[in-house]
Amino acid sequence: MPFQTVARPQRLDRLDAFRGIAMVWMTLYHFSFDLNHFGYIHQNFYDDPRWTLQRTAIVSLFLLAAGMGQAVAVRQGQTWPRFWRRWAQVAGCALLVSLGSWWMFHERFIYFGVLHGMAVMLLMTRWLLLRGWMRKGRGIVWGAALIVLAFLLPQALAHSAPLWLTDLLNSRWLNWLGLITHKPLTEDYVPLLPWLGIMWWGASFAQWLLARHPAALAGTSGADGLAKLGRWSLSYYMLHQPILVGLFISLAALRHIA
Repeated sequence: MPFQTVARPQRLDRLDAFRGIAMVWMTLYHFSFDLNHFGYIHQNFYDDPRWTLQRTAIVSLFLLAAGMGQAVAVRQGQTWPRFWRRWAQVAGCALLVSLGSWWMFHERFIYFGVLHGMAVMLLMTRWLLLRGWMRKGRGIVWGAALIVLAFLLPQALAHSAPLWLTDLLNSRWLNWLGLITHKPLTEDYVPLLPWLGIMWWGASFAQWLLARHPAALAGTSGADGLAKLGRWSLSYYMLHQPILVGLFISLAALRHIA
């Protein structure tokens, strides 16, 4: 079935609300992280499953929504100039995240976090969608293959690959691929493997919904606040942490004065 071209893309409230849920959860997570960073609580955000599993779930929601959004955009006939404008916003914000995190975390700065990964994954996902390679659920199969590969291949490399190759794959030059044998020193890390598979799941699932149950995404969400938040997800993502950190710094200054 040919893609339908529309003059102005239609917002899908339920998809926006789904993205909004991820934003709310992310805010609560980052608020807890900041409480820990400024010494109000004492938690291990890097190894404790209570926190690491939450991070995995939040990133998964973001990438599922991004994949679904790309499927909708292609279905609605989004032009390349419009795509590139949005992509440039994501890539530009990724650069700002790197700069801001370098100021805050120094050697643990974010060089390939969720926005960096998303910028690369969006290009690959759109290219496959336009060529029809994700129809009939193929994105689900490919996504699962990438996730399995992300777990099995690094183990094989660790046992059989020469040291120079594993060192290269673990370096910042190539660890964005995800073929690592140890976690890099960074505050946020979202490599292509396995996360590209999650975005492909979202794109394939949205294609199935649009073909079989279009009202599932287009209907009223019943959560207008979440839907509005989801429509401004990138702006909110970029602003929420500076605001939270600014509040904590201001609170610390007031306590010092008192």
